[in-house]
Amino acid sequence: MKKKIIIIIFLALALLLGFLFVWPNYQKLQLTEQTVEEKRIEIKYKEDYFQDLKKAFQEIEKYQEQLEKIDSALPSEPDLAVVLNFIKNSGIKSGIILTEIETSPAKPSLETRGLKETEISFTVLGPYPAFRNFLSDLEQTSRMIKIESISFSSKENIRNFNLKIKTYGY
Repeated sequence: MKKKIIIIIFLALALLLGFLFVWPNYQKLQLTEQTVEEKRIEIKYKEDYFQDLKKAFQEIEKYQEQLEKIDSALPSEPDLAVVLNFIKNSGIKSGIILTEIETSPAKPSLETRGLKETEISFTVLGPYPAFRNFLSDLEQTSRMIKIESISFSSKENIRNFNLKIKTYGY
C-alpha cells in the first residue's frame, strides 16, 4: 500500500511539474501561432496591394503617350528658354521678326490651383497674314499657352504687334 501511495504521489508530482513547465510553453506556442497567422494575413493584404499597384501601373502604361503630351503641355519646371526659342522659331517660320521680349518670374496661378504661370510680353514686326500664321503656331503647340492681350500699331504695310501671353507649369 505504501508503494501505491508513493507511486500516486510521484505521478501527481510529475503531473504538477509537467503542468507548471509545459503549460507556459504551450501558451507561448499558442501566442506564436496567433502571431504567425496575423503575419500571414498581413502578407496576403500586402501581396494584394502590390498586385493592385501592378495592375494600375500596367493601366497607366497604356496611356503613356497621352501622359507625355500632358507633361509636355505642363512641364514641372517653367523652362523659359524652350518657350522663347519656340516663339523665335515660329516667328521666323511665319515671316515676322521678334523685336522686344520681357518675361516675369513664375508665380502661383490665381485661376488654377497647383500651377505656376509665367507672363511673357513681346513685340513682333510683320504683315498681318504672317502674324496670323504665328498665332496659329502658338495655338497648335503642345505647350499650354494662353494669349492675354494683343495690340498693334501700323506703319505702311508693316505692323507692330504687342502680345502678352502666359505659360503654365507645375
